[in-house]
Amino acid sequence: MIRNLTNNPLLPRRCRLLLHPNRLCAAATSSTAAGEIAPAPAANETPLEDDLAEELRSRLVRDTCRLLELRDSWSAKLEAQLRHLLRALTPPQVRAVLRAQAQRDARAAFEFFRWADRQWKYRHAPEVFDEMLALLSRTRLHDPARRIMRLMIWRGMRRGTKQFAHLMLSYSRAGKLRSAMRVLQLMQKDGCAPDICICNVAVNVLVVAGRVDKALEFAERMRRVGVDLDVVTYNCLIKGLCGAQRIVDALDMIGSMLQNGCLPDKVSYFTVMSFLCKEKRVAEVRNLLERMRNDAGIFPDQVMYNMLIHGLAKHGHADEALSFLRESEGKRFRVDEVGYSAIVHSFCLNGRMAEAKEIIGEMISKGCRPDVVTYSTVVDGFCRIGELEQARKMMKHMYKNGCKPNTVTHTALLNGLCKVGKSSEAWELLNKSEEEWWTPSDITYSVVMHGFRREGKLKESCDVVMQMLQKGFFPTTVEINLLIHALCKERKPADAKDFMEQCQSKGCFINVVNFTTVIHGFSRQGRKAKMKEATALVEKMLNRGLLPTPVTYRTVIHRYCEKGAVEDLLNLLDKMLTKEGFSSAYNQVIEKLCAFGKLSEAYNLLSKVLRTASKRDAQTCHILMDSFLNRGLPLQSYNVACRMFQRNLIPDLKLCQKIDSQLALAGERQAAGKLITKFVERGDSTSLGSAFHVEGGEPHPLVVHRAINAEELLRLVKPGDRIGAAVIAREPELVLAVLAWRRRWRGAVGSVLAAVGAAGGEVV
Repeated sequence: MIRNLTNNPLLPRRCRLLLHPNRLCAAATSSTAAGEIAPAPAANETPLEDDLAEELRSRLVRDTCRLLELRDSWSAKLEAQLRHLLRALTPPQVRAVLRAQAQRDARAAFEFFRWADRQWKYRHAPEVFDEMLALLSRTRLHDPARRIMRLMIWRGMRRGTKQFAHLMLSYSRAGKLRSAMRVLQLMQKDGCAPDICICNVAVNVLVVAGRVDKALEFAERMRRVGVDLDVVTYNCLIKGLCGAQRIVDALDMIGSMLQNGCLPDKVSYFTVMSFLCKEKRVAEVRNLLERMRNDAGIFPDQVMYNMLIHGLAKHGHADEALSFLRESEGKRFRVDEVGYSAIVHSFCLNGRMAEAKEIIGEMISKGCRPDVVTYSTVVDGFCRIGELEQARKMMKHMYKNGCKPNTVTHTALLNGLCKVGKSSEAWELLNKSEEEWWTPSDITYSVVMHGFRREGKLKESCDVVMQMLQKGFFPTTVEINLLIHALCKERKPADAKDFMEQCQSKGCFINVVNFTTVIHGFSRQGRKAKMKEATALVEKMLNRGLLPTPVTYRTVIHRYCEKGAVEDLLNLLDKMLTKEGFSSAYNQVIEKLCAFGKLSEAYNLLSKVLRTASKRDAQTCHILMDSFLNRGLPLQSYNVACRMFQRNLIPDLKLCQKIDSQLALAGERQAAGKLITKFVERGDSTSLGSAFHVEGGEPHPLVVHRAINAEELLRLVKPGDRIGAAVIAREPELVLAVLAWRRRWRGAVGSVLAAVGAAGGEVV
């Protein structure tokens, strides 16, 4: 197969070079979105791809694959037949079986590999191990690849850089960069010296992971250990630098290639050119083309011009792409319809339909007939700017030139009609599809359905969906939800429910989002009967095994709290929480009840919140305390704060001071000041802060659990002590001072007490 590809004259020369057996050992992909570097099989170790393709058609291989397809219903008889076939298979045929299984599922191929290796008087040949590793290197199944590598080491089978490279690629695809690079250490411990093959794979792994600097460091280490960098190594580094938008460094890398005697190839230059095309830096592209001619002796051919045209047109730079097309034609390169179509598509995306029509006319005059893709692009372009008559004329022009419009062309026209509010006309054209010999697709029906929905014709939109289902097409859950939401917005939740159930009965997948939308539609109306419908829908959703999401919880909590149906809400939450936990469910209930002014119901639920005593619970308690204060109920706020202290939660200090001040104003002298005393008793000086500060002091508070007068306070002070004292004064307002000092005498304490008195406080 590889040999046929490399000899195929229709394949671009750059791709044939990359597929050449001598370069497969470390060939990176030639595009800017470079792929993996795969190690190449040596010609003397493995059969040619053509031979393996022949084995895939053999009867033994086909019978083995047929039995493996029945593995879900395996019996002892079938396993005996498979065992009999296994003993007759040659190593190339086993490889063919593994490859056939890996096309469907690599795990199935690995399971057959393990099963066969455990059979009596059978052992896999080395090339079978290599084939299994190569198949796993294309997947993220790094653990099976590691197990195969360990089995090879345990059995003493030959191992080279190719096998370790396959393991490295498996780790890389799984996103395990560190494990991938540790394969190099494992290889060295195994006594296998690194070569350019494994080094190129390592460089590519680092580049794909976005670690360009590490890749550069690794390339430098390659030079130090005597492994010369080849053109594939440089191409990987250039690809990584361009991906990191370090275009100057990428150009310098090309210069260093020339200095080190490694001539860049077309891949090296085009990797940089593709990035410059994306940034619309056409002048630099032309400069790089000139450097390519002068420095490397590489002249742009038809393949490179096609790539430049496609790269510029893809990113919307139609004028620049057209200039390169003219330049290639001036050099007598033939541009096919694909290149013209790319430019036409770019003009149509920018709304420049006159230039697009000129390109179409030019194609026809030069004998390059536009295909249906080119015409469909132009039709879609006219529909985008609202020129439907021009789109119809272009479709007639297609018929004249012997090009029949396909489903994409008709869908583009229907989409244009729907955008200008002519969905009914689009619906008529859709119903005439059989007369005009074209088959609508699911996208065609979706276009008309969304057109009716945008116009507010929801009944017609539902009819389109029903006809769509009759034709065997299924709308997505997003499309169903958009229509359900539109019905609920029109206050028709019953119709939305019926539509959802009809879709489900026809085989459509209905998810939790669809149920949540209908539940929201019923509950927002607020009637008792509608709330019962919403409750029944929630229970129906749970019975079908659909787990509620946070959006479902928020919707139910908001609407039930708004209507004051707290008991029904609690019963419903109990059922929902048994299916899917939601830690902040009761927090949201209390907060919503506070927002709607239902504080007594919120206070009754406080015990459900204080079970966990988390920061989120403290926030909920603060909202409840603040709501009580705004209603002029400081005593209830005080009770909430006391319950927080009991659960080892620390309330907000400023909020507690506000509560104490309102308690004092309300005449609740028995409760006033107790919250601050609880702070002092806990010794939480960090939360309290310092109302007065003694210069030179260091915080080291001594909490006083009883009233203390000035004489007792002064007797506590001794030279060199690190002492603190809490002084509480009640009139005219509560003042708390945490004092700290070091090597301070009685005069310092006296000055502080005097400051308390000057502030209006009374020292007890």
